[in-house]
Formats: sequence, C-alpha cells, structure tokens
Amino acid sequence: MTLPEPLFRMEGISKRYGGAVALKNADIVVRPGAIHAVLGENGAGKSTLIKIMAGVVTPDEGRMLLDGKEITFASPAAANAAGIVCVFQELSLIPDLSVADNIVISNPPQRFGMIDRRRQRRIAEEALARAGASDIHPSVLVKDLPLSRRQMVEIAKALARKPRLMILDEATSALTQSDVEKVFAVLKRLRAEGMALIYISHRMHEIAQLADECTVFRNGRSIESYPAGTKTDQQVVELMIGREYNNVFPPKPPHRREEKPILSCRDLSWGERLSGVTFGIRPGEIIGFGGLDGQGQRELLLALFGVLREVKGEIVIDGRRIRLKSPRDAKSAGISMALIPEDRKTEGLMLPMTVRENLSIAALDRISRNGVIDRAAERREIDELFKVLAIKAANFDMPVAALSGGNQQKVVIAKWLMNRPRIILLNDPTRGIDVGTKQEIYLLLRRLADAGAAVIFYSTDYDELIGCCDRVLVMYDGSIIRELEGANINEHELISAALNIAGDQRRTVQ
Repeated sequence: MTLPEPLFRMEGISKRYGGAVALKNADIVVRPGAIHAVLGENGAGKSTLIKIMAGVVTPDEGRMLLDGKEITFASPAAANAAGIVCVFQELSLIPDLSVADNIVISNPPQRFGMIDRRRQRRIAEEALARAGASDIHPSVLVKDLPLSRRQMVEIAKALARKPRLMILDEATSALTQSDVEKVFAVLKRLRAEGMALIYISHRMHEIAQLADECTVFRNGRSIESYPAGTKTDQQVVELMIGREYNNVFPPKPPHRREEKPILSCRDLSWGERLSGVTFGIRPGEIIGFGGLDGQGQRELLLALFGVLREVKGEIVIDGRRIRLKSPRDAKSAGISMALIPEDRKTEGLMLPMTVRENLSIAALDRISRNGVIDRAAERREIDELFKVLAIKAANFDMPVAALSGGNQQKVVIAKWLMNRPRIILLNDPTRGIDVGTKQEIYLLLRRLADAGAAVIFYSTDYDELIGCCDRVLVMYDGSIIRELEGANINEHELISAALNIAGDQRRTVQ
C-alpha cells in the first residue's frame, strides 16, 4: 500500500534553553488521514516539539514543511491560520467566560461591529457536537464545569478552528471513561475525513487503539519511527527509557490485619456527593479507591483533608474522634496528613515561584525558628528529597514552571513529604506523566507504606489499582459498594463493581 504524501514534516529541529538542550536534530513525518502517536518520558522533548509546531516556540535549527513548502510560524495565530491547532494538556480556557465565549475567543463572529451572540452560540453548539460533547450548554461558565468537561470544551475549541493538523497533548488524561470513548470516536471520524492528527499519551492501550504510526523521543532526540502494532509495549517502553523495563509495580508484602486502624471513617456524608462512607486503614497499607469517575472519590479525599464544610459523620484517628475544620488541622503535628491534589498546575504548585519555595511552603512551621527559615535545615531536607524522588532540575532556584510535568508532580509529592506525614491522600497522582516516573512513584508509595505510613490512593487507571493497592474500595453514587482484596483485585471485578452490575452491595469496610 502506497502511503500518502506527508502533510507536515520536521527535519533536524533543535532547541536550546540556555545550556539545556530540549531538542536535538528531531525529525517527524505526519500524513493526512492518519493518527501519529508521539511517545516519550516527561522531559523527552515532546512538549517543545509541539510548541514549535503550534508556533509557541521558535526552533534554533532545522526546518518545517507544510505541503512540501518550507514554513515558519511567528505566533500561534500564524500556525492556526495554516491549519495547525494544538490541544495542550494544560487547559487554555478562561474560567470566568462562558463555554461559547471560550470556543470562539480568537475569532468571534460579528454583526454591525458587535459580537453576534446567536451565531456564536450556533458555532459553539456545532463544535461541541463534533467533539462528542453536545450535553455541555454553551452558556455555562467554564469555572462551573468539572475538569473532565473542561477538557471536552478545549477539544471543541480546537475543532471550531477547522484544522488540517490537530495535535492532542494528553487530551484524555482528565476525562472520564465515557468521555474517552467519545473522543476516540471523534478522532477516528476525523481521520476518516482526511485530517492529520498527532496524539501524545502515556497510556499505552490508547496508542494501541488509535495510532497508525508512532515516533519515540528520548532525551530530546527522535529515536525511532515505526508502524503502530509492530512493537510490543515492553519494546516501546525500553525505547522510551533507554533501558530494560521490568517489574512495573513493587511486590505487595503481607499485612497484619490485627493492627488497629490509624484512620477510620464512620457514616461520612456530604450533601449529595457522599453517603454513609465507612472504612478504616492501618499503618503500612495502601488502599485504593476505584469506580467510575465522579462517584465521590475526590470529595472523600477533600473531606478527609478538612477542605469541605458541613461534613457529617465521624473521622477517627488513633482511636480518637476528631473534627477537621481546615487543611491546617489535617496537617497539624497530632494528625500529620497530606493531600496530593488532582491538578498540579492549579492546586499543587505556585508556578512562578522557585522549586525551593514550592517545596518549603508546606513545612514552614517545621523548618522555621522564631519566624525565620533555617536555611541549612531547609537545604538538607530538599537535598534528601531530590535524591529520594530523583527530581531533575538544574537548581533549586529555577521556576517550577520550567520543569517537565513528571518532575512537577514529584515536587508536589516532595512538598508534602517535607511534613513527614503519617496519612497520605493521593488524587490520581500519575495523570499525564510518563511510565518511568510512574514506576518511581509506585516504588515511593510502597516505601512510604513499608515505613508505616497509611496511603489512600484514588486512581482512574485500573492497572495502578491492581498493581499498587493492598485493598481496593469501589465507590458508586457516593458510597463504598464493594471491597476487593488479594486475587479479587482484577480488571473484571473492578469494572463489574464500578458499574454496580452485581446490584447494590453497600458495605461497612473496616
């Protein structure tokens, strides 16, 4: 079968930031009517590559060709005008504007010098329908949508620009499973219509399901391109990380059930989102929370951390009933709780501030004397955390925004480890990071549990729940409906429980 001529090509692309090389002689060929997957660890150069394609960054060397003609983009608007649109992992939506305003923001329809609201709404409705999100009302404010629905608006916004080449950077990482299936159907339809698509994801099963061609990047270089399906997952991962890849998840040690829970919840309820949640966790355990997205898992973590108001029921720590009025109470010395939030960019980090400032802020009480930070103690703590988490940063005083996504997530985790927590809550902590960094986080969680911490871990990835957790509590409609343990922690049981196929089996889990 003869392949169509490339729509877009990059040859010998290099980009440096000071002394750091982000890309070195990178090549990629993208064809119309095909989905081209770009694979690589965080920091491999993928983000720089797509920023150059989208006109955000100018390369130092190399050339780009569109329809065989050499091109350069001075701005994202120039790339959009050429038919290249990017859906970035970090959303570009304006929260205080409506969905319709966001979709047409770069080129709103006008009538008599004013925005034509009727036509704007029609454009938004068509774009949302094309993105498989016709249930989102164009008039709703973006800030009132959950993260997964905002991601669908971002995709609709890109489709409204009628691209010839659409780039999707971890576009499904924040989506529910039903939304993922809708996006896949949309992408397959766009491919059939002749659009060229570049798809970046760390979820190997998505690549297997969608991609026609693949290119692997490592350390800023394009390592190899190949037809999808011609390499095993292990071969692909080894290309990405440059070494043999084994034992993704650390072994699970046997646990002594006779130990008393460090944390227990009894009949925890909050509005319509949580209903009668009862469970306990012992020191050294990793408990996973499963179920379809939006069944109360996130609200449960927020309730445990003192974020939510008017939570009913009991929270018991070390056998003592407590009342958590704020996160300050949760992280206090007598409780020592930490929460790794879902969205590292908006909830976990202060992007303009330095790595050092981000790491220290949660532990200021512990590393300060009379209101003055003990810089020597701070340096010792940060040095140790850099080693433990293998954080890759040129220095402590660089902006945390300059780090790759995986290293930013390590900083979020390290920030809370500065407090030496006994109870660690994690909200989908590996979303949008590479397989190598995921493995490091899995090992870290097991080490923390082995040292006596209690780890509560919500994940949308079934493989993580199966591989990491000693027990999995499946939530449905705000309640725990099933506990899985041992050999019962498998994909079939997780999916059956998530869909509540076996009927309502609400339980008290101790």
